[in-house]
Amino acid sequence: MESLEDADRSGRPAVISVATKCELVKLACDRPPKSSFASVWTQQALSDELRRQTGKRVSRSTVQRVLNAEGLRPHRVRQWLHSPDPKFCEKVARVCELYLHPPPQSVVVCIDEKPMQALTRKHPCTRDADGSVKREFEYVRHGTCALLASFDVATGEVLGKVVKHRTADALVGFLEDVAARYPGTQVYVVWDNLNIHKEGKTKRWSTFNLRHGRRFHFVYTPLHASWVNQVEIWFSILQRRVLRHGSFTGYAELKRAVLGFIGRWNRIDAHPFRWTFTGRFEHAASARAA
Repeated sequence: MESLEDADRSGRPAVISVATKCELVKLACDRPPKSSFASVWTQQALSDELRRQTGKRVSRSTVQRVLNAEGLRPHRVRQWLHSPDPKFCEKVARVCELYLHPPPQSVVVCIDEKPMQALTRKHPCTRDADGSVKREFEYVRHGTCALLASFDVATGEVLGKVVKHRTADALVGFLEDVAARYPGTQVYVVWDNLNIHKEGKTKRWSTFNLRHGRRFHFVYTPLHASWVNQVEIWFSILQRRVLRHGSFTGYAELKRAVLGFIGRWNRIDAHPFRWTFTGRFEHAASARAA
């Protein structure tokens, strides 16, 4: 049997054995011990733990080379959110069907709220020689407010209202604006499971729907799956173009900027999103929506 073993190759003998490298990879694929008070590994922590468990000493550079060879990056953490909704597939299929095939003579709108802060930069932004913008880190906070927005899936137009507080009464008032925008039309509202989106003790949405001839239909996204709501895409556009690098002296200036952007969006940029769901359905015939 010894004749089947590979002979030693020429050159300097390996200092670190394959078994030691495997032990290092095994450590990197597990979580640090609770006694270390650390949630992720560092190169030095892996080296120290390997020495504690096996008595083998390796340098940080060796740890890096071994991990790189295996494509391991234990210091990186990716976030994800699992939806515990038992009717996840059913609800997503319902939303996708509305996006793809809305009922005749009806409109589908995605509604949600976006909290906003009125921040003033303490110092003006500067521009480097290469054209990049440097933004001052310090800011003065002038309070918060919320944007109530409705995104028309077919046209891409947005109806928005900025309020100081996100309350059920403010949302009912905004839905009255939506009703006035689409008179005499069946309206399908896609939104998430926020408490003010539910009936509450006052049966707010049944009462609202009764006032408007029962032409509103409320469709809820699955739990922890508000990304199914297309208005979230538009919120990301607003965040990048207006809010992220903006400087506002207070609520009034922030409100003007946001409503001004909505007006420009509806005049120039409004378009339906090519939204796609690529997940797998167990009981749904359609797996895509655009």
